[in-house]
Amino acid sequence: MQGDRRPEFSAGAALVIGGSGGIGRAICHALAAEGSDVALSYRSDAGAGDAVAQAIRDSGREAMAGAVDLLDPGSVHAFVDAAVEKFGSLHSVVYAAGPPLEFLYINEITPDEWARVINADVNGCFNLIEAVLPHLRRQGRGNVVALVTGAVDRSPPRDILSAAPKAAIQMLIRGVAREEGRSGIRANLVGPGYIEAGLGLATVQHHTQDYVDRMVRAIPLKRPGQAEDVADVVTFLLSDKARYVTGATIPVAGGLQLS
Repeated sequence: MQGDRRPEFSAGAALVIGGSGGIGRAICHALAAEGSDVALSYRSDAGAGDAVAQAIRDSGREAMAGAVDLLDPGSVHAFVDAAVEKFGSLHSVVYAAGPPLEFLYINEITPDEWARVINADVNGCFNLIEAVLPHLRRQGRGNVVALVTGAVDRSPPRDILSAAPKAAIQMLIRGVAREEGRSGIRANLVGPGYIEAGLGLATVQHHTQDYVDRMVRAIPLKRPGQAEDVADVVTFLLSDKARYVTGATIPVAGGLQLS
């Protein structure tokens, strides 16, 4: 290794699904700052996706942004194939997506709402993995990181719509780590807690200030996290500094997962 140059970032690009969101955007910028080109997806907000891509280009790296419907395997394959065609290869893949949801007790959740969240998150992540694995296996290397939640380590009330699909994603990614290590592929997970960005912040904002204050008091570090806190850990896991780490879940929750 020359200096701090990380070999994975010297060729190809990182693909970030959900790269226009609050945490996804921070991940894209962190990867670009470390020398990586970036292909990022958005679902419907083209302006947000294009703005992230342009900021990366302004920083001196290459970027592309595109709309992806994770529930349409053809849409996922088309975006992955376009990224490989543009950049030559993918050194990393990040799943930073997820559906909007509410904090509800289990007895308040309807079958339709349960099916919507499970389908969007679990099947969406699977469709991504199914699309990228052939490329990563063919090149004999690659890194995968999926964002889950610190709640996979505990059973917090009113958080099952977040925790249940993310627990399934955790098992999917651990399965990739177990089966694809022989192909030179590492796969890990990051579990954000209360982060002042993205869907987590949007979900919390539906509640009273007292609810938010009680949540912050429950965090051992006594503060909400920032998107950059998550992005730094994701970038570490994708880097050569984590070259012997696979199948791991790292909470980025200020200790909230211990509560």
